Order: sequence, then C-alpha cells, then structure tokens
Amino acid sequence: MNERTLGLLATAAMFNLAAAQTAPGQTPVAPAVPATSAPTTPVPATHTRTIPAANYVALGVFYYDQSNYDSAYVAFRAASEQDPRNAEALLGLGRTQAKLRLYSASVDTLKKLVALDGRNVSGFVALAQAYQAQYVGTSDRVAAGVGGNLDEALKVLDAADTVSKSVGGTALNVNLSKVYNERGYVYRLKGDTAQAIAAFRLASSLNPDNAVILYNLGDMYYASGDLTAAIDSLQQAVVADPRDAYSRAYYAKLLALSGNTVAAKPEAAQAARLAPTNAYAVGQYGVVSYLAKDNTNAAAQLQAAIKLDPLRYPEFYYYMGRLELDQGFLQAARGDLTKAAALASTNWEYLYYLGLSYERGQGTTAPDRSKARDNYQKALTLNPDYKLAQDGANRVK
Repeated sequence: MNERTLGLLATAAMFNLAAAQTAPGQTPVAPAVPATSAPTTPVPATHTRTIPAANYVALGVFYYDQSNYDSAYVAFRAASEQDPRNAEALLGLGRTQAKLRLYSASVDTLKKLVALDGRNVSGFVALAQAYQAQYVGTSDRVAAGVGGNLDEALKVLDAADTVSKSVGGTALNVNLSKVYNERGYVYRLKGDTAQAIAAFRLASSLNPDNAVILYNLGDMYYASGDLTAAIDSLQQAVVADPRDAYSRAYYAKLLALSGNTVAAKPEAAQAARLAPTNAYAVGQYGVVSYLAKDNTNAAAQLQAAIKLDPLRYPEFYYYMGRLELDQGFLQAARGDLTKAAALASTNWEYLYYLGLSYERGQGTTAPDRSKARDNYQKALTLNPDYKLAQDGANRVK
C-alpha cells in the first residue's frame, strides 16, 4: 500500500509533465519518424522529474485527515527526505509517528523541527503532545524512562507560550489558547484537577467559541464534581459546534445525570443521528435511555455501541450490566460488569456493581459470596470511603 501510494504519485507527476507539453485541446501525437533508413543515434534518457516535497506534504495531510496514518507516514517521510528542513513535513511526520505509537521517533522528529524553526508554535505544541502520548502509551514508565514526560511537556509548553507572545500577530490569542488547552491535558494526566480547570478556563477566555476547549473544560468540571458548571460548559460547546456529536452526547448524559431526562433524550437522539457509526454518540444515547428508564432503547443502543467499538468504552459494558442486573439476568450482568471492570480497573463503582452481581442469586444462578467480597474489597482499596462498597463488604463477611 505504501509503495503503491508513492508509485501513483510519481506516475501522476510524470503524466502531468507530459500533458504540460501539449497545448490545451490538442490530442498528444507520437513524434514523426525521420524519412530515412539510416540508423539514428540513441538519445540519452532524461532524468525523471523530482516530485516536490510540497506534493508529498499535501498527500500526507490528505491521508492524515482520513486517519490513514500508514499512508500519511510514507508521504510525510518522503517529503522530509526530499527536503530535510521542510517544517510542514517534519510536523506531519512527528504527529503521524505518535499516532502509529512510534513515540521515541515522534519526539526526535519534533525536537528537530523546533530546533530548525524556533518560532513554530505548532511544533512546540505537537512535541508536548508527543511527550504525553508516550507517557500514556507506556505501561512501565519507570523502566522505559518516561516518568518525567509530563514535566517535559510543561517545559515545552512554557517555551511555546514565550514563542507565541514573541510571534504575536492576529493569531496570538488562538496560539495561546492551544498552549493552555494543552496545559490542561497535562495537568489532567497529573491528576491536578484545579490546575487543569484553570488552564482550560484561560484557553476558553482566549478562544471562546472553540467547542473542543469548552468540551475539555466541561469534562474537568464534571471530574471535579461540579455538575452544574459542567452542563453549562457542554451546552456552550454544543452551541459553538452544533454538529459535533461528542459534545452533544456528553451534554445529554450530564443532563440525564442531573435528573433532567426530558431534555436529555432528544439531545442524545440527535447526537446518535448526527453520527450513527460513532460508538460514543450511540452509547451515550443508551446511557441516557437507561437513566430515563427506557430499557428497550437502552439495551439496543448500548449493544450497538459495543458492537461498533468493543474495547474503547467500558462505561457501556457497565450500564449494560446495570440494566441486566435490574432485570435479574445475573449471568449476563456478571459478564458485562466483568468486562467493564477489566477495561477500567481503577473504577471502584464498576467493581462494586460486579460484587453486587455475585452477591445476588436468582433461579439456577447461585450467589458467590467469595467473589462478591473480593470485588467489594478491591473497590474499597481504590476508595476506602466508598459507602456502598463498605455496606456490601459488611453484608458478605
């Protein structure tokens, strides 16, 4: 596929060169053969036209936007080989390497970019993102030597802040909003909710109509327990970009969690209509339906979301398990809640409900107090103050 991509591009370039030698509207004809039988001297072959790095960059951008990262990588790599100092090629290559989990290569590429172009704000932001991606994508961070990546990302963002102000211009506020939005991501990974909220708020004040920043701010408000502020921020995100299914689906769920399921259901349904193959949008429609006690639609939407993306959203297994637990389908509930707890092993709520499914028994499905106790204890290890788990553990002593 990669060789084919470059081959097609080279063929197209040579074809365009030949076509350029023909006047518009004319049909290319073969050169006339000399009217002589004498042998002609062979003409030396001309060099193949070199494809400009910009052409490869354009192809890379096209593939990157299509999430075809393998082909994007080939195009951006070709561009950077053609012109090693091409900033757009290096930026695209570094970002694509991170998407392909080539984290060390991504960091090296983007370091090269900011060394060559010290005023490239996007390069600094992408380097900070690469440090974060490497941190998140590495299981044993100490052994891999990436434990300090988040601090490195913050240092890079300090440099990006300075560069943005130095460059100035009409893009100053937008550039600074990107820097502070990225700071919010880093602080969220650090577990510093207050700093993350402060960074996202500053980013939003600099770029108030950016739906992504408003989404991030709302997400952090929700993580902090401020549901009212979270709903307000997500509502602004929906207004800023009405066709963004992620913001609308999240907004719908928060409305439902606040008890306003009447307003939540049409928002969730619209999100699923906007993006019928988006697992997140479809799944949140299922969550809202569950909270609204529409069990039939909840089951249908949750199952559809799980089928669309079986591993990314443990929340949907959790709500499917809750629904099955409510209906007394204990075996199915245990299966789905086990998957939820496995995919999100630090979520004490998932572990509690898994324990509850084992504590209960119905028909031919017997209770398993040992497994119930084990899951309650795991939940309490994660959150010693979780009262539901405390009560469950007391029941199965």
